[in-house]
Amino acid sequence: MNARKTIFAGLVLGLTAAVWAGPARAEYNLVLCGASPGGLWSLLGAGVDGAVKAAFPGSTVTYQTSGGGFANVALLDQKKCDLAIIHDAEAKAALNGSSPFKSPVNSMKTVAVLYTWAPMQLIVNRDYAKKHGITTMEDIAAKKLPINILLNKRGNVSSNVGASMLTAAGASPENIESWGGSVTYAASKEMGELMRDRRADAMLNSLFVNHRSIRQLASAIDLALVPVTDATASTVAGEWAIGKSTIPASAYDWAAGDTLTVTLSAQLFAREDADPKMVSDITAALLDHVDQLQGVHKAMKPLDTKLMASAEAVPYHSSAEAVYKAKGLQ
Repeated sequence: MNARKTIFAGLVLGLTAAVWAGPARAEYNLVLCGASPGGLWSLLGAGVDGAVKAAFPGSTVTYQTSGGGFANVALLDQKKCDLAIIHDAEAKAALNGSSPFKSPVNSMKTVAVLYTWAPMQLIVNRDYAKKHGITTMEDIAAKKLPINILLNKRGNVSSNVGASMLTAAGASPENIESWGGSVTYAASKEMGELMRDRRADAMLNSLFVNHRSIRQLASAIDLALVPVTDATASTVAGEWAIGKSTIPASAYDWAAGDTLTVTLSAQLFAREDADPKMVSDITAALLDHVDQLQGVHKAMKPLDTKLMASAEAVPYHSSAEAVYKAKGLQ
């Protein structure tokens, strides 16, 4: 009888301990809206998936292709994805209700900064730059040059920011066309082809420094990297809530010196009304397993936990903010 009581008591204690231990660790099945397949954002999606799996085994973060950051604002707002990658400039446009948005969209909150190093680069055919004495973007306006310049395709935020840069420098697309030049909107791959075929004099696009496409173009024609003045950079940075950036002379052996410009950053967002525990868990997973993001591409090696906590364009989700503060990052 005593033995039975002992066994029963042991079972009760075991069950009680299991109850007090709480439920098993959460498993998440989330959708992350990115951009086109095969690009850096799809790799970042894989990195987020890896970090969440490492923290919460059995979880899955499914990467959903889309038209990019502008489209992701709407998809996140419509609850068609749980997480979304959006550029800081796109988020700023959404908050302001600026084009392409018809009214403000403020349902998103920041979870983490993913990178801040996608600078706008004005790359000019060196022969054209020498012929017309172009040393800064502002020279285009000062000399009213009939330049044929390429911007990214419409709907891509780098196209909008590029137009803002030209306008702030006094060389708006309308002005360039009035001087006998042209502004052509083309995808990044097309830009290189048009430059190589000398059907364009310059391109202005957001790219990682020393991007493969730039190296390929530099092997075909001589190039010049052209800066903007601090006044132009400050105007555009303020307009889009983005940062100024200096590309070091060492980045390209054909660069004349350090090059001032502005840069886009990409951030991970969730809805403000997202499950607080999910946001807290995902934030912690990214911080604890940042190596999963760093390992997706060599361009992501500079990412660290301090940078992840440094967003300014859109406030952090309160649950994400609590995690950063608990870890001493904010």
